[in-house]
Amino acid sequence: MLTKVDHFRIVGPYRVQVTFNDGSSGTHDFAPMVASGRNLIAELQDQALFDRAFLEFGALSWPNGFDIAPEWLRREMLEAGELRNEVAAE
Repeated sequence: MLTKVDHFRIVGPYRVQVTFNDGSSGTHDFAPMVASGRNLIAELQDQALFDRAFLEFGALSWPNGFDIAPEWLRREMLEAGELRNEVAAE
């Protein structure tokens, strides 16, 4: 199954609650990534811009052209212990 983000919600500064199409969900803290200040992500240090996230083809995306591959996000959240209610085993 192709991994996609079905729903998301900004729940705090640089924190996003996401639900994937396999039913797993959790909250991810993007603050360390944003603080790294690399490439397009540096623009997301502006909280107002970060909060303008939207879904495009199942990926979290921002108006400046930055997006997060849903497979990468899910893997990061899994490794960090941030996912719950998993349906499929890895």
